[in-house]
Amino acid sequence: MTTSINHQFFFPHPQESVWEYLTNADLMALWLMKTDFQPIEGRDFQFNVNPIPSLNFDGIVYCKVLEIIPFKKLSYSWKCGPGDGKITLDTVVVWELRPKGKGTELFLDHSGASTLENFNLYNAMDGGWLQNINKIAEHLNAEKKGTPVSS
Repeated sequence: MTTSINHQFFFPHPQESVWEYLTNADLMALWLMKTDFQPIEGRDFQFNVNPIPSLNFDGIVYCKVLEIIPFKKLSYSWKCGPGDGKITLDTVVVWELRPKGKGTELFLDHSGASTLENFNLYNAMDGGWLQNINKIAEHLNAEKKGTPVSS
């Protein structure tokens, strides 16, 4: 069993604006999780959130930047588990941005889950990605109107 999460979104905003939410650690914390991300290929970073024991997730996602094509593509590894150094989910997240009309089309591919042990966590992440990416839209729309959205 290999599972992939795939989503496609449209933002009526320029690629540069959407890209900022994918690559700026302060902005990433607004829609995803706290992170020490820096857009440097080969750099290790983490996402941190409260643990979810029912999903065998200790709240830390270990990542490495795999590829960066500014304003077009970002990929990183995404590894996590129940804690004590045990990694049970070893996957890759790929973001692709493409101009479309007066906006940006954003594609997400989160792939690599291959065991039943990860099934519940992966299903939770599928819905989680949808919710979180909608937060990007809320923030971008608020910026356009000049009213910041609090996290």
